[in-house]
Amino acid sequence: MSGRNGESGISPDDGMEASPRTAICIGVLGPFHVAVNGRAVSLTAGRLRALLAALALSPGHAVTVERLAAALWTDGDLPGNVRRSVQTYVARLRKVLGAESIGSTRYGYVLRTEPEHIDALRFVELLRNAASAPDTATERAWLGKALALWRGEPFEGVPSARLEESEASWLLERYLSALERRFDLDLAAGRHRELIVELSDLAGRHPLREPLWMRLLVALGLAGRRAEALARYETIRTRLVAELGVDPDPSLQRVHADLLVGRPPVPRHIALTANVNDLDDLIPPHRHDRSQYEPWLPGTKTAATRRRNG
Repeated sequence: MSGRNGESGISPDDGMEASPRTAICIGVLGPFHVAVNGRAVSLTAGRLRALLAALALSPGHAVTVERLAAALWTDGDLPGNVRRSVQTYVARLRKVLGAESIGSTRYGYVLRTEPEHIDALRFVELLRNAASAPDTATERAWLGKALALWRGEPFEGVPSARLEESEASWLLERYLSALERRFDLDLAAGRHRELIVELSDLAGRHPLREPLWMRLLVALGLAGRRAEALARYETIRTRLVAELGVDPDPSLQRVHADLLVGRPPVPRHIALTANVNDLDDLIPPHRHDRSQYEPWLPGTKTAATRRRNG
């Protein structure tokens, strides 16, 4: 798939429907969902859900038995014969999805579906389209479509510590970063008042994520709610000091300084063109084709990152 706007086979108005060539659609951006030929399929066994989720992140590519086993079991509860146990679960999954749904190679197992029928991969592709959009209105449309794919926490209902640790975190980071970019575009367009409720809710759910708090302070300040913005700054400042032992990020401090002198906070962080950043710290090393997973991120360090890096 190409990341160029209009070249990927995806338009801002496309949905998640399966094409005649691809019968299997899988959703991991919320409660785990599987559909075969448009019909919802229930996988009652937790390890079957974990197996399919692990395969779904690399459709068309062989996933090794070792990686699948890591998604199915922790080190302490590995079965005596890992390869045979994985093979048994694959056979059970084929009975549900169809005999041709999962292929075998000498390297492992392959889920036979297209990346655009996996909502997580479609999400990242839509972000790549947003990053290459020719104008902010088109970028905003792509971001809206990408964010609309989220139905809840990633891998909900998939009992896999490995997927939770290695996959859910990078997906959630991209989701929050895409939201922040959408907020930037809306702030630049003067829609600050309508963002306050949503930003307040997100800041409450991510109490140490400074980019969200910064945008909340900007929205409050532009809406004329200076006192509330100053109070919110004190909330995040004291929390950062108490829990992480760091001061607020300089960009957050600049917004605070604007508010103190009664100056409308200027959202200096807003760039009118998207920015695709370095991938080394953002893409899991086991990805077969990095071009499928290239994210859009605005490049703001979090307080937790500052604490780890000193």
